[in-house]
Amino acid sequence: MSLTTAKRFTVTEYHRLAELGFFGENERVELIKGEIVQMAAKGRPHSVCETRLERELYKLVGDRATLRGQQPITLLDYSEPEPDRVIVKNKDDDYLANHPRPSDVLLLIEIADSSLKYDQEEKLPVYAEASISDYWIFNLVANYLECYSEPYQDLQGKFGYRRKVIFLPNESLNLPTFADLVLDLSKVFPG
Repeated sequence: MSLTTAKRFTVTEYHRLAELGFFGENERVELIKGEIVQMAAKGRPHSVCETRLERELYKLVGDRATLRGQQPITLLDYSEPEPDRVIVKNKDDDYLANHPRPSDVLLLIEIADSSLKYDQEEKLPVYAEASISDYWIFNLVANYLECYSEPYQDLQGKFGYRRKVIFLPNESLNLPTFADLVLDLSKVFPG
């Protein structure tokens, strides 16, 4: 009996499929660990949280960094996710030559309701493996912000974050890398 293995796509192969029109114009997919994954549809609370977060981040960050929403970041050879929000270092070409890489990422943010388990169990280790220093999940199921920092690899080769801190919707916190910038979560969480 022969075993079959699934084809794992590299970022280069994934880009080539997109160039060839393999994905529909409005098809929302991303590459995670070599697999092409259909992105979850957004509900109203997700959309509202995303809109409010974008508004607050633009007010706070201004031109000190670049804000990107649902645009690719290239992680390693087999992952190119499209996180809900990412704050990256400014670049003269605004990432025309290449999508941001892990060393460009200052803060990566996912907003999760139906995708919560996926963001916690599948994406989190991918981000940790890529040495993304700060990863936030706006957990709309439990209605709080999960802040992960200090990526590590354990003795079995699994990746994760050493620190997880929870912030409630009525609290505020400083943005990583910008200690002088304070995000008021009551202006972000829906309802």
